[in-house]
Amino acid sequence: MTTEAKPEFNIIYLRFKAMLSKYIDEKLHLREDGSIRCELIGPTTPRTHGDAMYFGAARIGKNYVSYYLMPVYAFPDLLDGISPKLKKRMQGKSCFNFTHVDEKLFKELEELTEQGYERFKKMGFIG
Repeated sequence: MTTEAKPEFNIIYLRFKAMLSKYIDEKLHLREDGSIRCELIGPTTPRTHGDAMYFGAARIGKNYVSYYLMPVYAFPDLLDGISPKLKKRMQGKSCFNFTHVDEKLFKELEELTEQGYERFKKMGFIG
């Protein structure tokens, strides 16, 4: 897949990748699939029943760029305070789709990611 027709998608993807990269440490690492997908994953834990812990991902699709945030799937109460505009960007239980840069919503998504990271730490999903 090429993203040449939608250069703004690359900007959005790189922004989402930076949001996830903030949490890279000895427990979490970024796995990339070319320049269109990245996943922030961690080691197996007793809570993940032997599977790698999946924190989040970013992916360029045909019609939008997706940001996946698993803490909101595991703890839906994290979504209680989000704005209607960010809620409108949701597809499913943990995916946010964007077609253009929206700094206000990106800032809100960064804050939600931080809350999710702290909740995952508190609950023992990450060290």
